[in-house]
Amino acid sequence: MDLLRKLMPLKARHEELAALMSQGGLGGEEFVKLSREYAELEPIVVAVNSYEKALKDFEDVQAMLTDPEMADMAQEEYKALKETIPGLEQQLKIALLPKDIADNRNAILEIRAGTGGDEAALFAADLFAMYKGYAAVQGWKFEVMEMRESDLGGFKEIVVEVTGNGVFARLKYESGVHRVQRVPETEASGRVHTSAATVAVLPEAEEVDIALNMNDIKIDTFRSQGAGGQSVNTTDSAVRLTHIPTGTVVEMQDERSQHKNRERALKILRSRLFEAERLRLLNERSADRKSQVGSGDRSERIRTYNFPQGRVTDHRINLTLYKIEDVVNGKALDEIIGELISHDQAEKLAELDF
Repeated sequence: MDLLRKLMPLKARHEELAALMSQGGLGGEEFVKLSREYAELEPIVVAVNSYEKALKDFEDVQAMLTDPEMADMAQEEYKALKETIPGLEQQLKIALLPKDIADNRNAILEIRAGTGGDEAALFAADLFAMYKGYAAVQGWKFEVMEMRESDLGGFKEIVVEVTGNGVFARLKYESGVHRVQRVPETEASGRVHTSAATVAVLPEAEEVDIALNMNDIKIDTFRSQGAGGQSVNTTDSAVRLTHIPTGTVVEMQDERSQHKNRERALKILRSRLFEAERLRLLNERSADRKSQVGSGDRSERIRTYNFPQGRVTDHRINLTLYKIEDVVNGKALDEIIGELISHDQAEKLAELDF
C-alpha cells in the first residue's frame, strides 16, 4: 500500500494532463510537451489500475474463503491472484524507473569499420544487414542516409535513419565496439582473423530539442567522392558542417542535391548534440552505478561474433548464444537486447527504495 500511496500523485497528474489537453487553446509546442508527459505517465497509470484491481479482487476472494458455500470456488482464484500480484508489483516498479527521455525517439544508426582493413569494412556491412533484418522483424523503417563503400563491397562508414515505435529504447544497447572472429574470404591459409567495427546509436532530435544557431556552424561544400576517392559528381553537392562550440563535424555526400545533403547533415548534427546532452544528464543521475550497460560508450568492446564456433557473446552481461546465423540475420538479436534491458532494469530497481 505504501507503493500505491507514492503513485497517487502521478495518477492525479495524468488526469490533470488529460483535462488540460481536452480544453484546447494550447500552442503547438505546449501541446507537444503536455502530450509527451501524458504518454510517459500512461504505462504507469495502466500498471497502477491493474495492480489496484488485483488487490481489490484479492480482498474479495479472501472474504469468500470464510463462506463455506463459496470457499471451494474461491480457492482457485485465490491461488491465481497470489501468483499474479507479485508480477504486477514488479511491472509497476519497472514502470516507475526513471525514464530515458529519448526512449520513444527514432534513431540515427552509424556503423564504421575499425581495425582489420577490408575485413573490418565487410564486417561493417554484415552489421548493417543484421540491423536491417532486425528492423524488418520489428516493423521499423530503415533508410540509408550516407555511405562510404570499400573497394571489396563493404562499408567504411554507413549512416541509417531508423523510424518506428520505441526504436531508440532497444537500439541504444548496440552502441560500442563489435568484434568478429572468422576466416576472411581473402585469407588463403585459412587463418582466423579478428576485426572490429564501431556502432553509434543516436536518438533523433527534433528542432524543439536543440536550437541550432547557424552562426555557430561553419559550412563547407565539395564534390562527392566515390569508394576509390574519385569524384562522382560535377557539382559541389557534398556538405561538411562544423559546429564551432563543440568541434562536432558532420559530412554528407550521398544525395546529389546540396540542399538535401545540408538538411540531412543538420539532422545528424542535431542528434549528436542531443545525445551528448542526454549522456551528460544520464551520467549525472547514475554516477554511483558501477555498471553502464547501454551507456553508449563507443570505446567499449561490447560483443564478439565468433563464426568458427558459431557463437555470439555479449561481454557486458556474459551472455553467449550458439546461434550466430540467427543473430546476424536479425532474427535472434532481440534475445540479446531483451536480456540487456532486463539486466539494466534489475540494476536500477536494486538502487530504488520502494
